[in-house]
Amino acid sequence: MISIPLTSDSGRAMLSYLPRYYETSRVMGSILQAQGTEMDKFHQALDETLDQFYVNTATWGLDTWEKELGLSSYAGKPDDQRRSRIISRLRGVGTTTVSLIKNVAESYVYSAVEVTVSPAQYGFTVKFVDTRGVPPNLEDLQAAVEEIKPAHLTVMYQFTYTTWGEVRNTTWAMVKTGTWGELKTRQFI
Repeated sequence: MISIPLTSDSGRAMLSYLPRYYETSRVMGSILQAQGTEMDKFHQALDETLDQFYVNTATWGLDTWEKELGLSSYAGKPDDQRRSRIISRLRGVGTTTVSLIKNVAESYVYSAVEVTVSPAQYGFTVKFVDTRGVPPNLEDLQAAVEEIKPAHLTVMYQFTYTTWGEVRNTTWAMVKTGTWGELKTRQFI
């Protein structure tokens, strides 16, 4: 085998295309290691650039997405909150329907949301079914819903918390490690 260990995936691939007598060459081993390392870096850079074309994998490209969609930059916020804002803007195009509002709301909390229309009250309710407590980016969600809903409708938000019925069979040992805030949003089976 080659006297210089090839740590580069591309270097090992290039070696497989060469005649077998190059496997013992230290010079060829050094060349393949150097070129293979550069090829590995190139492939990694290509993959990172490709990731920026998709909102779910973008990191440094989120600024471009926000600019393209006319959103103000949220550079200080976590990437997942920025992504949900971008996805919401992409989904929030067209006639406002219950399914559109549901789709936009679910893009912020990444879980089930129920939208209930109340025609007599000229409004609707957004209920967070799978998310316990208040979602971390509720303000962004409220702004997105406010932007797509008809102006004459009011919106109410309903949150899900742990009920006393769920906590009935728990012991002090099971809950003493958490805070009251965590107990309100913890799910007990």
